[in-house]
Amino acid sequence: QVQLVESGGGLVQPGGSLRLSCAASGGIFGIDAMGWYRQAPGEERELVATISSTATTYYANAVKGRFTISRDNAKVTAFLQMNSLKAEDTAVYYCWLQRFGMNYWGKGTLVTISS
Repeated sequence: QVQLVESGGGLVQPGGSLRLSCAASGGIFGIDAMGWYRQAPGEERELVATISSTATTYYANAVKGRFTISRDNAKVTAFLQMNSLKAEDTAVYYCWLQRFGMNYWGKGTLVTISS
């Protein structure tokens, strides 16, 4: 059973930075991709960034140039470096993993951008 545990969320002022981590465990071979989604209050969950097994990355337009996704294949951990944070980045951030065509989700970590 694949389990994903996020960490690194919190409260930060506009213009600040945060680094999210997602550690995967349980049946962690054959991973196709990992990534991050987010869900703001009253909004649908949206894609933030993904990284494939070959390190190909994808970013939503809203975060391009500000966020960087990376992964440590040995530790099966994904990271999301978030810089120049804006109030509209406030959301619960969910780690996502795809393995053999199946999707797995973490429970989420809250990121709040406020002065």
